[in-house]
Amino acid sequence: MIQQTVRVESNQQIADGLFLMRFDSAQIAAEARPGQFLNIRAEEGWGALLLRRPFSISRIDASSIELVYAIVGRGTKILAGQRPGDRIDVLGPLGVPFRYNEPFDTALVVAGGLGVAPFPFLTDYLAQLGKSIITFVGSRTEFRIDSLHLQRIVYATDDGSRGFKGTVVDCLKDYLNRQMPPNPKIFGCGPTRMLSSLSTFARDRALVCELSLEGDMGCGFGICQGCPVEKNAGEKKYALVCKDGPTFDSRDIILPTP
Repeated sequence: MIQQTVRVESNQQIADGLFLMRFDSAQIAAEARPGQFLNIRAEEGWGALLLRRPFSISRIDASSIELVYAIVGRGTKILAGQRPGDRIDVLGPLGVPFRYNEPFDTALVVAGGLGVAPFPFLTDYLAQLGKSIITFVGSRTEFRIDSLHLQRIVYATDDGSRGFKGTVVDCLKDYLNRQMPPNPKIFGCGPTRMLSSLSTFARDRALVCELSLEGDMGCGFGICQGCPVEKNAGEKKYALVCKDGPTFDSRDIILPTP
């Protein structure tokens, strides 16, 4: 785990309500793996009462690190106001990476809204391993992310404005009912309700499924105990999203039923 103060290289809106920030850190870039996250605070405007905010590592190109995020509160609003040359304090990489080296042939990447954030980084690794990749992206209305280095994107929108009309999980079901790719593994990230539906679908179809969870990660490494998730078995009833995750085999955790 590394703590560094870095300079923002760029920070711009890439879609409606969606931002992409870049900064340079050779040390963090060398250690980070897909599925891990960073805990960040801005040096200016953050305030003593604001905790760090967790952000998935979206992509790494050499020593350049990208974060994809949306404004959801005071912290992300401050982050969106950072300009090239401004300083941010970065802690990471944190958490457990995706298990991308498991024996599977096809990655079914399933993202709900901002859940797309960790998947460009994962896609780069999967491509290097020669895996086939199909990416399902869901949102309430038309959502263009063509610049995020994803592969074979299948869109789903609640209002039918782009691609499949319905949820991204229903889109995945429809796709697999028509054609089942060889030896698949599901990677999912998005709102808890969507991940719960995805987990149930994977269980019913006997598909391996790995989920990246969200949580109130105040510290980022297990001290504050603020991000519990119920476990399916074992001595401990709960795991911590920041320390034991954010990636979990869907069979190992219990999510609220939609």
